[in-house]
Amino acid sequence: MSLKLYNTMSRSLEEFHPVANNHVRMYTCGPTVYDHAHIGNFRAYMFEDLLRRYLKYCGYEVTHVMNLTDVDDKTIRACIAEDLPLKEYTSTYIKAFFEDLDRLGIERAEHYPAATDHIPEMIELIEKLQEKGFAYQSEDGSVYFSIGKFKDYGKLSHLDLSGMQSGARVAQDEYEKDNAADFALWKAWDEKDGDVAWDSPWGRGRPGWHIECSAMSMRYLGETFDIHMGGVDNMFPHHEDEIAQSECATGKMFAKYWLHCAHLIVDGKKMSKSLNNFYTLRDILDKGYSGREIRFVLISTHYRQPLNFTFEVLDSARASLARLDEFIRRLKELASENATPEDLPAWARKAEDGFKAGLDNDLNISGAFAAVFDMVTAGNRAMDSAEVTGDSARAILTLLHSWDSALGILEPPPDEADEETLRMVEMRQQARRNKDWGEADRLRDELAARGWVVKDTPEGPKLRRS
Repeated sequence: MSLKLYNTMSRSLEEFHPVANNHVRMYTCGPTVYDHAHIGNFRAYMFEDLLRRYLKYCGYEVTHVMNLTDVDDKTIRACIAEDLPLKEYTSTYIKAFFEDLDRLGIERAEHYPAATDHIPEMIELIEKLQEKGFAYQSEDGSVYFSIGKFKDYGKLSHLDLSGMQSGARVAQDEYEKDNAADFALWKAWDEKDGDVAWDSPWGRGRPGWHIECSAMSMRYLGETFDIHMGGVDNMFPHHEDEIAQSECATGKMFAKYWLHCAHLIVDGKKMSKSLNNFYTLRDILDKGYSGREIRFVLISTHYRQPLNFTFEVLDSARASLARLDEFIRRLKELASENATPEDLPAWARKAEDGFKAGLDNDLNISGAFAAVFDMVTAGNRAMDSAEVTGDSARAILTLLHSWDSALGILEPPPDEADEETLRMVEMRQQARRNKDWGEADRLRDELAARGWVVKDTPEGPKLRRS
């Protein structure tokens, strides 16, 4: 079975074929760096990471671009409120964003272009649109895209424009469907922008949000690329506007496949600060959950289905990962040094087929996870019956490692203890030598609270993560 993806543009499942041979070029809408990203944002970044990883698992070369929106209505309001230069203000949240990616095991894209570093490309693109008659300058010096000039406007979101007011304009970056109107490509400076402005052929001002992604995607991926992704809330107006301005400027298809993930909700409700159910990644880490456990939850629901985030689901993820880790631990105790795919037991081969069939079907993560945990059940049963050889155990571990290149959660973190943990192990050893069993037990319990199990062996204490 070949990879099939649900293309929002056609509203259908399509067999995936890159524009250029084996090279996949993909663009994802990154963060607006005015605050810490919340878990709804990371739901989108996680599904994008899954696709990136799986494309590489399938043997494709991937060039991935994720933009950093560091100038728009939100970032300007925030930096003015904090009385900081724009670059200084946004740098804090750019750094935090990359730290969060690392905590969740999200692979780095090849390029992270910041909007403020690509103003010349945006000006050039707007000039091209003006020359071709798709853009016009308003009385205040702003430049707008005329959506009435693009006959295919609305084709991605299937928007009905029959009731649209001709010549209406919308200046803000984000707006609702009932505001479908000519959108700003370049915004003339006004006092609300503070000192955020650049020179242009139309006077001092700044780019609109939508032109940023068109200019940066074409700068790094070309005028036509393979995949454009984002949350379903980006479909209109952002992605619709990207298509309009890009295709009018080049006369070519902008992106071949469009993928959108559904919303994340919390305890069955829309995430909202007023409902006290709004969480950043750091909020959840502070409650004692690991990045790996959070990743498991964010990846475990099919990307086109709403994800209901609860702490009970996080606890369930912890239990599932503990079961997986114990299975891997047992395999490692049995495994020989070398093995070949021919050493895989039949039940592991069946799981291998199920894993790929699941992800080939529009990233059906439920099918992939079913294959993983069916193999865990069969493998534990086989090990209980002493039916797994050292070579078979090594072949299964190799298979799990290859799967983890796509999923990023299967293999437990390395048992590398920090200095404080090692010091406690030595203190416990000393207590045992002194026959101070109460202190030894206290230290064992403290190590357990820190996530470590200590096992006493003739060679000395052995640590492993609980």
